[in-house]
Amino acid sequence: MPDKFKIIGICGSLRKASYNLAALKAAQELSPAEVEIEIFDLAGIPVYNQDDEGKPPARVAELKSKVQAANAVLIATPEYNYSIPGPLKNAIDWASRPYGQSCWNGKPVALMGASPGTLGTARAQYHLRQCFVFLNMYALNAPEVMISAAQQRFDASGKLIDETSRKLIRQLIERLVAFTRQLESAGISKAPSTT
Repeated sequence: MPDKFKIIGICGSLRKASYNLAALKAAQELSPAEVEIEIFDLAGIPVYNQDDEGKPPARVAELKSKVQAANAVLIATPEYNYSIPGPLKNAIDWASRPYGQSCWNGKPVALMGASPGTLGTARAQYHLRQCFVFLNMYALNAPEVMISAAQQRFDASGKLIDETSRKLIRQLIERLVAFTRQLESAGISKAPSTT
């Protein structure tokens, strides 16, 4: 039996009832059988301080380890003030340091986002794509999953009930797997070690 294709899912919100966390849970539900999505909670990661990057906090070391062990990354982000939420940007910065020891380097990544607003986190997603250039991450371009009017697309228990959004998330995961395998077979992205 082949190894599971491992995706590390990261929610940009710390809110327990976050629509973006619910979207990641939907991704877990909608993924093919060979795909395993582990959601990493950013709670407990302190504010980045370069003085501490040589000996990062345990929570940061855990994040880096899980990213390195994954085939790909899936980020679900809200949008704060037209941009990336502080906790998410903070985690990205921590895990990219010290210089030359970034766990993001060469990782395939897919984005999605949910918001009560009309743009479904479009600006935050585009700002993240700018970060990926320096981080040398390979961003999947399509499909774009931007869940607007999120309060209408999830039920009271947090289950994603909008069929269009569910279809897009399913496609996103399938294409992230195919994209990652293409990069790995071309030697562009390195598959995690199984030893």
